[in-house]
Amino acid sequence: MPEIPDLNIFSSNLRKRLVGKNLSIIDILITRQLKVADATIKEALEGQTLTGIERIGKELHFNFENGHVLSIHLMLHGTMYWYEGRNENKFTIAELLFDDGTGLAITDWQKAVILTLDPQESAAPDAMDMPAGYLQAALKKLTKPIKTVLTAGKVVQGIGNAYVDEILYAAKISPLSIANKIPDANIDVLVQAISTVLTDAESHIRQQFPDTITEKERDFLQVHRPKQTTTLSGEPILKTEIDKRKTYYTNSQQLFD
Repeated sequence: MPEIPDLNIFSSNLRKRLVGKNLSIIDILITRQLKVADATIKEALEGQTLTGIERIGKELHFNFENGHVLSIHLMLHGTMYWYEGRNENKFTIAELLFDDGTGLAITDWQKAVILTLDPQESAAPDAMDMPAGYLQAALKKLTKPIKTVLTAGKVVQGIGNAYVDEILYAAKISPLSIANKIPDANIDVLVQAISTVLTDAESHIRQQFPDTITEKERDFLQVHRPKQTTTLSGEPILKTEIDKRKTYYTNSQQLFD
């Protein structure tokens, strides 16, 4: 699944090519995830100028001049591709064709990508914009594993399965720790790890793939390494499942339970 570092890069590269252009046609080939009729989306967006693209949590929001917003959640396997003329990409969910001939194909072999017209705003803050003391207060009320809390999207937006393992590894907190058992001092470390891990990952990917709207590089991750048995520093990787999510961690991470 694309997460904050990937989506920040995708959004900036999409903005460079698309903002200011008029959306001529949007064709939604797979409609099963829509909450409104595809005709409603076409009526709202076709002929409108795209004024901005931003990441909101794990979604990309396309903002149009008439006030409508198209949200794209790529889920696990959603991928975007540029095209000109005819779209030849397999497993296409939707096609956006702009007035200068630039096309954007959104694909997903699982057909799980979610397109939403005018999505509701979440009450949870973004992982990169949490108010001071917010996470400390929020965790005191919760008895679920910290990994579940950070990825569910109800307490904080934007953190997914790969980077939560990286964040908890950097903070030296076991993903099995119960949220309200983690001391405030360790939560302070966790908050800093969220910022550092996500910022450093974005910088790394941007250097390797500066123009990408597709790549989801994971080779540089420290502990979320499904095909490896040790971290990049040589620690043995422990593997488990937490709420059906494959989880990677080490013995150096402290368990609070």
